[in-house]
Amino acid sequence: MWDYPACPPATSASSSRSVTGRAETAAVGTERQLAQYRDLTYRALLGQLPTREPRRYLYDLISGQLSHVGKGLRPALCIATCCALGGSIEQALPSAVSIELLHNAFLVHDDIEDGSLYRRNRATLYIEQGVPIAVNVGDAMNAISIGSLTENIRVLGAELAYRIFHEAQHLILQSVEGQALELGWTRDNIFELTEDDYLRLVLKKTCWYTCIHPCRIGALIGTAGAIDADRFNLFGFLLGAAFQIQDDILNLVGDRTQYGKEILGDIWEGKRTLMLVHTLRQCTADEREQLGRVFSVARERRTEQDVKWVFRLFERYASIDFARATLQQMVQAALDEFDVAYRDAAPSADRDFIRELIPFLGERDV
Repeated sequence: MWDYPACPPATSASSSRSVTGRAETAAVGTERQLAQYRDLTYRALLGQLPTREPRRYLYDLISGQLSHVGKGLRPALCIATCCALGGSIEQALPSAVSIELLHNAFLVHDDIEDGSLYRRNRATLYIEQGVPIAVNVGDAMNAISIGSLTENIRVLGAELAYRIFHEAQHLILQSVEGQALELGWTRDNIFELTEDDYLRLVLKKTCWYTCIHPCRIGALIGTAGAIDADRFNLFGFLLGAAFQIQDDILNLVGDRTQYGKEILGDIWEGKRTLMLVHTLRQCTADEREQLGRVFSVARERRTEQDVKWVFRLFERYASIDFARATLQQMVQAALDEFDVAYRDAAPSADRDFIRELIPFLGERDV
């Protein structure tokens, strides 16, 4: 049986608070509720891990990875959406666990593909254990996530469980297609990109599995499959794009201890971020040629001097400011679209949490 609490009760804010006080209180409450859903999911997730051998080379490494928890955004969106639309945590938890396992498996594999050195303030798994073992750990987390999805048959019935399985399949395919685009653009040193190309990449690489499908799955569970899940697609895209743009900004100017990953890592890895796309459109022909030389070599041949030069170019052309402005546009659009996507949700703590999550993600420093 899954370990779960009851859905939080509905709440209302006092009109006597100042705007600043409400904003600060909302941020603290959002972070607290996000942590609640994250911890709930991870307790259930760790309970799914086999206790048999091989432990040293597999299952202990999985639990070690999961002990360094992230934000828990994906399971929180799934659970909160389910509860906001009339469902329960017990109903949503198997799907939330599966989504979070898939997320952690993606991270293990992505770190290898990108050559990332740090994740959640520690060396990445392949740095610690080697590539072959890290690949196998990621594969195992993918396999265990399927087992969690099968629990939906008992909890939700076969028909709804089948629909959620197909949601998960689409989630995975969109994510690997997005990763393929990013890896291909990096390998082939593609520079002829627009902001729309970047957002298409973000839709596939980030939005489907971070926001769109967690909301869709939670809504299907909460309404016993009665809702048109497509209504969450635009909201999830806008929220996911805001999340990714803020992550790209933090990679350049964030605090390493809080951010938990390598600062300037996206430049080291040759990522096609919004800042790079904007700079390429603004810079001189000579600078564009130099950018091409910097990004034409593998990470290990890129120098610190080159990476710092690229960062200074971003500053010269106000590309970070451009990304911040785009981020705020995404946040406002997501706030507007929230009222469309969640129009059937009655006032509740879960509905409030999802709405307050929108500006929270756009302002976070981790």
